[in-house]
Amino acid sequence: MALLAVRRRGGEMFPAREIEDTYDRLGQLMNAALGEALGALPGDGGMGAWVPMADVSETEDSYVVEIDVPGARKDQIDVQLSERELIVTGQVEEQERQRRHRRMRRTGQFELRTTLPGDVDADRVEAHLSDGVLTITVPKAEAAKPKHIEVSA
Repeated sequence: MALLAVRRRGGEMFPAREIEDTYDRLGQLMNAALGEALGALPGDGGMGAWVPMADVSETEDSYVVEIDVPGARKDQIDVQLSERELIVTGQVEEQERQRRHRRMRRTGQFELRTTLPGDVDADRVEAHLSDGVLTITVPKAEAAKPKHIEVSA
């Protein structure tokens, strides 16, 4: 497993990648809040799209992105990769009910954008939808994989 890059400050260790991920997520939350302030409520089909919950993890060979999209079908999801930016868009349609007592799940347009931490091999990306979770596996480019270097005496 790859180690996170860290920066020292005052004797403490800070994981740079986790801070970068938090900054990206904060930007998404600010965009969502701005959309709500302008009248677009998440899931109402207004001018803003909601951001699904997601995890981005890393193995030795690839980046794995798991996105919660309950109720979405594979034909309602579009996955694009532009250099290191992964863009997942789609729509979850609301199911008709006779009487609704509470609405807690989001419906309508969604969009997730995330920048992967290293170079990727865009030709070998795989996406799989199962049980409401979209799993995208993005292989690392050969240059981004860790190299083992023999130590000689």
